[in-house]
Amino acid sequence: MPKFLFSKIRFYEIKDRMQNVKQPRRIDIVLNRRGRKKDIQCLMGQRINNEANPSKFSWQTENKPTLEKMLHDKKYLAAFRSFLQSEFSEENIEFWLACEDFKSTASPEDLHWKAKGIYQEFIQPLASREINVDHHIKEKIKKSLEKPSLSCFDEAQKHVYLLMERDSCPRFLHSDAYLSLKYKSRTLWYI
Repeated sequence: MPKFLFSKIRFYEIKDRMQNVKQPRRIDIVLNRRGRKKDIQCLMGQRINNEANPSKFSWQTENKPTLEKMLHDKKYLAAFRSFLQSEFSEENIEFWLACEDFKSTASPEDLHWKAKGIYQEFIQPLASREINVDHHIKEKIKKSLEKPSLSCFDEAQKHVYLLMERDSCPRFLHSDAYLSLKYKSRTLWYI
């Protein structure tokens, strides 16, 4: 048996055969990547279109209420409030509701004492139910208490709303309180 498996003759045979095989050039590799990228973009476009146009079958998509809907529906609001109380964070919903009540105030005298009450209960440092807002928002509200307007709590209310929307609402939608409410509403329809 020979020591070398590939002799010089065999090596040249292999080299000659390799020349017949087409080697990908650099430009082919680059163009191929661009093609893949376009394919991925097309697939993503189809996925986005599918999400924009949901299926017609209601059993395929689950309709979960938004925070806006929960705040305006009495049943959802009561369940959401009790859920927040169980998590010791009911000050957010209470502040949001107090701001909504404040916005409906017509008389300027009532506006002043309601604004002061909201500030003392929710915003001032060491308040009984202090909400989590930035220091600069608290300072703006404190300055606006001299001459309160209907919009003096808007920034803080928006901040609390976004906090509830990102944090509390998704947890509520996965909680037993929401699921029992959801299934109760289904069974009441059949009775």
